[in-house]
Amino acid sequence: MVDGLFLQDYPPTPIEVFQLLIKKNILVLGAASLGALRAVELEKYGMIGIGKIFELYKKNKIAADDEVAVTFTEETQHIQSEAMIDIRYNLFIALRKGVIDENAKRAAVRVAKSMYFPDRNYEDIIDETKRRHPSLSDYLESFRSYISKNRQSLKEQDAIKLVNYAKMKYEGEITRK
Repeated sequence: MVDGLFLQDYPPTPIEVFQLLIKKNILVLGAASLGALRAVELEKYGMIGIGKIFELYKKNKIAADDEVAVTFTEETQHIQSEAMIDIRYNLFIALRKGVIDENAKRAAVRVAKSMYFPDRNYEDIIDETKRRHPSLSDYLESFRSYISKNRQSLKEQDAIKLVNYAKMKYEGEITRK
């Protein structure tokens, strides 16, 4: 399990996932988004959590569902908003690379977190942070240039880890047979 639909449909509940866990010979993995949330909730029943986001939820470094929630167009499935966890991740990388300073990072995180999750996008976050903190404009414009070419997704990285883990498990099962 990687993700589920927010707003458009109801995501799988913990009870629905638990019903899979109690069946024999079913491996249930979770990562990246709703999968990470469900894995934290159901790890004691055998669900396997994978990736950094799972670890962050498990260690209570993040707790809110909106950290992983995004919206997308129904027709084209293109992302319309950014996950808070990916915003934090990209700001962290930008700080490490010297694109922004700690004050700009913190201000942008506060602004992004204050926005309703479907409205989170880098342009609006940067513009609103500049409006609230004009002294950070140079760093924020630097980040605007940086993010347009260097956007990374922790959710995507964790989803890939889950696929690789499942592939490894599956190939191991075939080898044993």
